[in-house]
Amino acid sequence: MKRNVLFMLTAAAALAANLSAQPSGWPPSAEHPTIAVWPGVAPGAPTNLAAEADLTTAKDGAVAGRPVLRLGNVATPTMTVYKPKGKNTGAAVVVFPGGGYRILAIDLEGTEVCDWLNLAGVTCFLLKYRVPDTGPYPKSTAALQDAQRAMGLVRLHAADWGIDPKRIGVLGFSAGGHLSAAISNLYEKRLYEAVDAADKLSCRPDFSVVVYPGYMALADQNFAPNADIHPTANTPPTFIVQAEDDPVHVENAVVYFMALKNAKVPAELHVYAQGGHGYGLRRTALPVTAWPQAVETWLHTIKILPAE
Repeated sequence: MKRNVLFMLTAAAALAANLSAQPSGWPPSAEHPTIAVWPGVAPGAPTNLAAEADLTTAKDGAVAGRPVLRLGNVATPTMTVYKPKGKNTGAAVVVFPGGGYRILAIDLEGTEVCDWLNLAGVTCFLLKYRVPDTGPYPKSTAALQDAQRAMGLVRLHAADWGIDPKRIGVLGFSAGGHLSAAISNLYEKRLYEAVDAADKLSCRPDFSVVVYPGYMALADQNFAPNADIHPTANTPPTFIVQAEDDPVHVENAVVYFMALKNAKVPAELHVYAQGGHGYGLRRTALPVTAWPQAVETWLHTIKILPAE
């Protein structure tokens, strides 16, 4: 019995070590081209930030047995392109990692998301937007400026990347979920002076995926809706997922869903009893981590992905 227990403990330790050793996918390899979001310095970019770096510390917890790369001090926004290796459906998604507008969970909510989308035949654009202190809008306009500019660039170069300019969506987590909602409603006017042809194209997403968002319901005001994000009938179809036990508060998802419903926007809400916050796509025993399959089904339903 002792030998069996020892074997199991050794195997578990080896598995944990193997998971921890798995590459984060960041920085991206040469097969994933990276594009500057701005031709020069970003509007209002600070000049006193420390060098961009992984700010993960020993105190930061792992997710599903693996660490999370927390990228910080981002002053130069970029987009990294992930093209499907197999069938290209023509659909595309701009991905916004979360991190409270302080850091970017660049692997958990970025590179790993793009790997999944590529398997579904979707071209992915991972936006490394500016942090820290770059949101939520209107406290700061920086992250939303980066998102608006990125959407225009993707549309401008859609033919180059083999994508349909009318099937470009956004997907974001936590603060990135808020950013997905923000650009889905604040797209009529750029928050910066036009730079080039990309800024003359619409930055409205054709669909929006909002994963465990923050900043959508005001906890200090009895979870009143965030009045700075006001859905209209032109807000794109939206998929929302959050866990009831999320410390960021499930009301963020519920309140935003009700605002979409009242505006007659096609929306789908998935609320799970357990899951907490910040699980990304990493599978656990909890049902909430099956949400990517629900998103794929929804994308077929709204005809972003072709019928199966």
